[in-house]
Amino acid sequence: MRTYLGVDGGGSKTLFLLIDEAGRILASHAEGTAYYPEIGLEALKKLLARGVGQILRQARMPVSDLTFAFFGLPSYGEDSALLATLDAAPSSVVPTARYRCGNDMVCGWAGALAGGDGINVAVGTGSIVYGEYAGRSARAGGWGELFSDEGSAYWLAREGLRLFSRMSDGRVPRGALYDRVRRHFVLENDLDLCAAIYGKRLSQRSQFAQLSRLVVDAASAGDTAARTLFVQAAAELSDIIDAVRNRLQVPQEARLPVSYSGGMFESQELLLASLKEVLASPARNYSFVTARLPSDAGAAVHAATLSGTPLDAASIAALEAQL
Repeated sequence: MRTYLGVDGGGSKTLFLLIDEAGRILASHAEGTAYYPEIGLEALKKLLARGVGQILRQARMPVSDLTFAFFGLPSYGEDSALLATLDAAPSSVVPTARYRCGNDMVCGWAGALAGGDGINVAVGTGSIVYGEYAGRSARAGGWGELFSDEGSAYWLAREGLRLFSRMSDGRVPRGALYDRVRRHFVLENDLDLCAAIYGKRLSQRSQFAQLSRLVVDAASAGDTAARTLFVQAAAELSDIIDAVRNRLQVPQEARLPVSYSGGMFESQELLLASLKEVLASPARNYSFVTARLPSDAGAAVHAATLSGTPLDAASIAALEAQL
């Protein structure tokens, strides 16, 4: 019986999923962030070794019985000098001939579209858009939190704090976000926010991104300015989707499936609703579809494809029924 391991490394958590060729789930496990610019390469290696070891113990299976694995790693491919190091990261626990590493964007696409043609927009701590069509592949966005990752939790947290500063200054009317930020940071003086943000307490990318919850809560409570940030995010993401479509050379008359993955879509009335509205334009010619599988399952499906024995439709349906 062939077995496939999918590893979806994210900015906040890393998911491990082991399946067999019939689509049966054999074991699952979760670890923390795999974002190596934050935790370091040695910590990444230890995380992968720990996760693989745990999932094999759960399945009571020796690594020799593992057919193939795919490790989706955040920021993979964004520093050519580190590719060999990242490719070797899982080698202490899985033989190099039986795994491949790639960017975690592939996990989202492979899960959402079950490996079929189309585009997936992945929006979690960061954001990126990836698609495949007629054997071609392309990505756009995902240039990092300092000047990209539009629509992501980090982007939303940053834009939310920018909005708070404008509310505090009186440049825009104060809404629910203003009170939520003050309460969260226990601010006696609004400018004390600078010490909280620029000090040591929020030095990590994933910690900062969690502040996006304040914007989500404020928008859900009716803060008009906070809700506008989700409209802006959807506009940015739709431009990135269009860029991927163009790079894939998809004919204009072809109706292309677009799906989504990542934690920022959990609040469906905000980002998801705004993105659906933008993509509904007939001129764009997209078919917005719900993700079939989560990203960790997508990684496992992709592992099977990379091994030369892709899962058939019945196996994918069986996997889908368990999730």
